[in-house]
Amino acid sequence: MTQTFEARSAVHGSFHLERSYAAPVERVWHALTDPVAKAKWFAGPPGEWELVARHLDVREGGTELAKGRFKSGVVSTYEATYLDVVPHERLVYSYVMHLDDKKISVSLATLQLQREGAGTRVMIAEQGAFLDGYDDSGSREQGTVYLLNALGASLISS
Repeated sequence: MTQTFEARSAVHGSFHLERSYAAPVERVWHALTDPVAKAKWFAGPPGEWELVARHLDVREGGTELAKGRFKSGVVSTYEATYLDVVPHERLVYSYVMHLDDKKISVSLATLQLQREGAGTRVMIAEQGAFLDGYDDSGSREQGTVYLLNALGASLISS
């Protein structure tokens, strides 16, 4: 009897992004931590991604789940754990991403909010391990840019 083993690998990457929003820190914090407010912007592209399950509990030890199906049928799953929560200032969280049943990455992210006049500067730093041949090719950073833009749009419309 022969046993086959799947090749295992981990490739690391990191990025840092900043955005300024014309909204007070309290409103940005609410958009990041309130389940109804976050559901308005934290999702895949409209018409391309359908929500399957969502959960948000922002507190130290709290968890978040965002699971959806793309038009292609592929299911993406984002599962986060909040490690450090300083209201109106900082969120530190780890998260795992799956495509269908395959774990593709594990990441650590730090999101900081800073008052900027009447507005808010949001700074995000992320380090990721991309697993077992998954080639990120910058898509995680591009996805985060998409989400930061969606956050900004939700702050204008709310």
